[in-house]
Amino acid sequence: MLTRLYQWTLAKAAHPHAERWLFAISFMESSFFPIPPHPLLGLLCLAKPEKALRFGFICTLASVLGGLLGYAIGYFLYEAVGISLLKALGLYAKFPAAACYLQQYGAEIILIKGATPIPFKLITITSGFIGLSLFTFIWASIASRAFQFMIVGFLFWKFGRPIKAFIEKYLALLSGLFLVLVVGGFIAASMLTGGSSDKADACSNATMESIGKLKT
Repeated sequence: MLTRLYQWTLAKAAHPHAERWLFAISFMESSFFPIPPHPLLGLLCLAKPEKALRFGFICTLASVLGGLLGYAIGYFLYEAVGISLLKALGLYAKFPAAACYLQQYGAEIILIKGATPIPFKLITITSGFIGLSLFTFIWASIASRAFQFMIVGFLFWKFGRPIKAFIEKYLALLSGLFLVLVVGGFIAASMLTGGSSDKADACSNATMESIGKLKT
């Protein structure tokens, strides 16, 4: 099923309205669609490097808007829709820890997500469930999504098709370095404010029974 969806997504690169499909897939992926827009973005940038920045912006905008839908599902429809959706996507088991970490760290988790493979839909639905500040959710989502999509668009726009090999080889490394810097900054800030790792450890062992207390 996932393989067919993946092939269906890639096929949209040759569609006459490929940009609209890029927007739609980026929007859907932030709340309920299992296939990320990155492969389609890469194909479009490879075919038309001069439009790569535009493609990156489309992904960013659509993903943030789709994230608001995910937030609404978590906030208004968690019991009716959210639970079934998370189970269908195979993310239900990760929900308690995600809820705990978002409650503890908020924007930091969303920003870190931009440099990791954590499904963004898990973050958006969980953010709505715990009632994370909408302003915080929006600005952190913009920063996180722009990091993932605009950097790809910029590299293709600046260097053209030859950058494909570089992106495939080093983007994961650069993302990892970014993550180290971000996490290091949060650890330092926690130490300066007297924070403890006990809460983080508690989050890693969070259960569905405990997250009912997290919603604000």
